[in-house]
Amino acid sequence: MRLGAKGREPALLRWGLIPTRAKDKSVGYKMINARAEGIATKPSFRSALKARRCLVVASGFYEWQKAASGKQPYWIGFADRRPFAFAGLWESWTDRASGKRIEPYTIIMTEPNALCAPIHNRMPVILDPADYDRWLSAETPPEDLLWPFPADAMAAYPVSTWVNKPGKNDARCIEPAPQ
Repeated sequence: MRLGAKGREPALLRWGLIPTRAKDKSVGYKMINARAEGIATKPSFRSALKARRCLVVASGFYEWQKAASGKQPYWIGFADRRPFAFAGLWESWTDRASGKRIEPYTIIMTEPNALCAPIHNRMPVILDPADYDRWLSAETPPEDLLWPFPADAMAAYPVSTWVNKPGKNDARCIEPAPQ
């Protein structure tokens, strides 16, 4: 979701921000996430933070916890499974060779809350629904929103390594892992 002429509008964007100055779209693979700290001063994100903020709608996300046997994936979201939105930034980039226009985005990451901290050292910025309009439309970027969401309404549990394969996209991705 992003701000359009008539308010919030859905948009199909490509994950992995490509700065307007980039010569090649492959840089987007390195910019799927942006650290909240210093985001206002980093050249790759500064312009988008000022003028192209978006909401990335989700029902959960994954993080991987390091374990002796490898990495254990966890599903993380709200205990009641309600959808939510991450704070994001988007750009408009044109491929110089083909002339094709791409609208890529990145998810803003912050320090983990108490639920996520044992699993991973970062988590996406989850916005409170009351802050959606402010995130999208504030003239000055509302950096005060770039904090960990309180853990009390959230849940996390280990899932199968089935989620480790990008082509896998079915109910098994959110089923609790066998104990």
